[in-house]
Amino acid sequence: MDLERTRLLGVGESYAFATGTGQRGAVIVHFDGRRDIVLYDPDDPERVRHTLTLEGTESRTIAELLGLPLVTDHLTESTPPVEGVETVRMPVPARSPYVGRRLGDTRARTRTGASIVAVLRDAHVIPSPDADFTLQSGDSLVVVGDGAGLVRLREVFTDG
Repeated sequence: MDLERTRLLGVGESYAFATGTGQRGAVIVHFDGRRDIVLYDPDDPERVRHTLTLEGTESRTIAELLGLPLVTDHLTESTPPVEGVETVRMPVPARSPYVGRRLGDTRARTRTGASIVAVLRDAHVIPSPDADFTLQSGDSLVVVGDGAGLVRLREVFTDG
């Protein structure tokens, strides 16, 4: 499936797609974190037929129900790339065994070699969280490491 990304001035970004059966839709990602799933009229591809609005962590819950893998967003605009090191934003799955537990319980750096340098919670950034920081469903981690370490860290947060 191809996605067509369009920046929507003052709104966010639209990710338009067509299914294998020809149905057209889009996911609108608003700057405030809200997501709209839009379905277009099959007879008029510019007319919206239905809109489903998802608030907060609802979109992550839907993604988990669909069986989608945990997605990481590459953060490339904040720093120039360093060969062999990646910076990504990694959502904490709602069903993670570490939700409600201390960050230190993960032993993330020891187990994976990747470092958690910040936590994004709602509209707040918590830089350099300490070992006593309690993780919540809906948190996103800002992580630095090599590709293998990032994969291992994703497994830690999904499987324990």
